[in-house]
This record gives sequence, structure tokens and C-alpha cells, in this order.
Amino acid sequence: MAKSTNLIIVPAPGHSHLVSIIEFANILLRRDDRFSISVLVINPPFTAEGLFTKKLSDSHPAISFIDVPRVDPAPLISNPTMAPEAFVSSYIELHKPNVRAAVEKLVIQHEGASTRFVVDMFCTSMLEVARGFGWPGYTFFASSAAFLGLLQFMSARSVFCEDDPDALIPAYARPVPTSVLPTFVFRKDGYDAFAAHGERIRETDGVIINTFADLEPHALRSFGDGFPPLYPIGPVLDLAGANQLASETKKAESERILRWLDEQEEEESVVFLCFGSMGSFNADQVAEIAAGLENSRVKFLWSLRKPPQPGESKWTTSDFKDPNEILPEGFLARTEGRGLICGWAPQAKILAHKSVGGFVTHCGWNSILESIWFGVPTATWPLYAEQQVNAFQMVKDLELAVELKMDYRHGQEALVSAAEVENAVKLLMSVDGHGLEMRKRVKKMSERSRAAVAEGGSSLETIEALISKM
Repeated sequence: MAKSTNLIIVPAPGHSHLVSIIEFANILLRRDDRFSISVLVINPPFTAEGLFTKKLSDSHPAISFIDVPRVDPAPLISNPTMAPEAFVSSYIELHKPNVRAAVEKLVIQHEGASTRFVVDMFCTSMLEVARGFGWPGYTFFASSAAFLGLLQFMSARSVFCEDDPDALIPAYARPVPTSVLPTFVFRKDGYDAFAAHGERIRETDGVIINTFADLEPHALRSFGDGFPPLYPIGPVLDLAGANQLASETKKAESERILRWLDEQEEEESVVFLCFGSMGSFNADQVAEIAAGLENSRVKFLWSLRKPPQPGESKWTTSDFKDPNEILPEGFLARTEGRGLICGWAPQAKILAHKSVGGFVTHCGWNSILESIWFGVPTATWPLYAEQQVNAFQMVKDLELAVELKMDYRHGQEALVSAAEVENAVKLLMSVDGHGLEMRKRVKKMSERSRAAVAEGGSSLETIEALISKM
């Protein structure tokens, strides 16, 4: 049957952004078979072209993945002081002619079908391509509604200073300390890049947000009448896709981890530590974490990643061949039986396991949504991007997390002490007092997250409204 609506999606070249926007595409296809979906893949600047696209094509056969020819990032790399957010935004914008050329080919291929354009929050410069063809354009916002509110707040002021007072940002229920704002708000190039995204978002036909009404009611109500329609359709989670793309080595590691969890007799007795695909620490910080875990006497599963080596990007991590390279002497022997060290970890499968009762996380939005979905309480340890303000929202606004740190920044010199790790882990895993009350709130929000995407749920009704609009 001929497809009546051609949907063109332009995701950002980052794994967490790709995962959620592709799962959004799958949701549309499951709800309505009139869509034909093409994803224009902008490859990261330092990876081989086409490899990830092929894996995506193999695992999502109903979606057409098209590699956008990569541009030379040399002009951007020559500016080593450029804020990462400004670099990513500028790198994506350089691809605009190549995206337009790919779209022209799709127009011929899908002649007669109406076309809609959806871009990632980092790709708002591509909305100009949609306008050039006279098509409606939507933004897919992979972060929280509160963070979207921060972007709108930025348009009314200029760069922040670190000694500024707490900010009264309408999307947050409490005043936001300057110490938890993203690093880019203190740098003019990073600030300008995100402020530009915020301005373009206000010109779209709608903002599709990976959140749900019961999680962020205050933030969702904070947007004025002049703002584009909001479509909170979350939680949008790809709970199987990452494992489908895993190598045989990673699959074997996954089996080892799950066997160990199966061996734990007590439910919700293990704390899981995982800091995302780009999260790593130096030896001194690893020693503090190790001491904190050892002193806590709590069972643990720790995804320990190797920091980038000389000449590698600061965001490149890998697995240790032998974790003793960085762990304190004798740590593995002293914690044998109650702790497991791994490298890459199948996060969703671990959070779903009955033995896991707590999650020390970097507070990436996808990780937050996964922890809520599985009803696992979290302790916050943000590293980069908007993770600090995510941690603040989880601890202070939503009261769904324990504060380990809210203002930690990747690469800082000050260490998080073993005592801080120990105390946070004990509080996170406690079964009485504050820990118990928080655990109950998380379980309740887990039920609401699942209800949101069930038949008759708020997010599913929003998806149907979005499909009708498209």
C-alpha cells in the first residue's frame, strides 16, 4: 500500500539522541502504517562513516537510514577553546547543504506523499530545509520539559556568572542554584548556541518531548500560550535495541553480569553504578568510590570504564582488560562475593533485575527515565551536559533521588570522598526512614510511567493527537 505521509527525521550524532528518536519513529510505525520514515544520519566527526548506520538498518528494517556525507570538521577543530555544545551545533549546521541534497532525492522517491520534518534539539538549524520546501517542522526534545524551559529562560537574559544568585526559572518548582546549571551557560559561544536552538524551537509546529504528564506537571504548565504545541509522549525507551546492536563480546559480558545477579538471593539488595558511555574517572577518584563501596557493606555492580588515553577524545572510554590496573590493591579480593566489576553494561536489563535496588547514575535523561520505568531509586552523580540540573530536578523538585552530588563536573580536581559515596549508598539502599519514603515515591511514579503509554494513557493519547496533526 502506498504511504501517504513521508516523515524525514534528522537526529543528532550522539547515541542517546539516536536511541530515543528512533524509538519514537518505531512508535509511529506501530500506531499508523501510513508513515514512510527516513532517518538522515549525520556521522560523528571522528568515527568511520556508515558502520553504525548499517547496524541500525539491520535492527530497524521498517525505517530507511541514509548516510549524510560528512563535512570536514577541521575549521571547528582549529578552535580548541570552543564549547562542546557550540562545536556540536556548528558541526551539524555545516551539513545543511548535504541534508538538503538528500531531501531532494527523497522528494523524487516519495512523489505525491505529504512530507513532515522532525529534527533533534541539536539540529534546529535544519528546520530551514523544511521551510524551504514549505513543510511543517517539529522538534524532538530528548531531554526534560524543565530543561526546555531553561532554554526559553535564556532568551530573556545573557551569559550567567558563577557567583549569580539562584535563578527563578519558571519550569522549575524551586529556585535553581547557579552551581547546577549546565557549563555552557557560563560560556558565550555555548550560551549563544543553545539560545539559538531555543529561538528556533519557538518557531516550530510542535515540540515532541520525551517526558510524561505525571512526571513533570509543573514544567509542562510553565510554557505560555505563545509557545508551540507540546507533545509529551514519554517515556520513549528502547529497552532492547542497545542489546541487539551489541557485539558478541558484549553479549557474553551481559550474560556474565546477569548470572551474577541471578545468584543474589535477596531482592533489591544490589546497588548498580553506571555513568554512561562517556563516564570515567581518574585513579584517585576510583579509589574513593572503591573505599566508599567497601565501607558501605552493600552489594554492588560497578560499570567501571577506562578513561581516554593520550591522543584520544576526552569523551572516549573503553573497558579495562584488567580492572586491577586502576582499583586499589586488594579491593577485588576483599569484596569478592558481594561485588562485581564490569565494563560496558546492559543497563536496561540490569535495572529490570529483581536483585537491583539502587542506581548511582550520571543523570542522563534516558537513564533517569529507565530508572523510573523499572522503579529503581537513584543517587545522583552528574558529569556533563545538562546532567547537573537534571540531578537538581530529581532531588529537589521531584524528590525521586538521593543526592550524592548535584554540582559535580567531569574533570574537576576536587574528589568526591569515600564517605560521601558510602553515606549516599547507605541512604539509597535503606529500607526505612527517608530511603523508604523515596522508594515508595519511585515505585508510584513507575506505575504512572507505564500507565502513560498504555491504552488510554496521557502519552498514548498525545501520540494519537500528534499523528492526527501530521
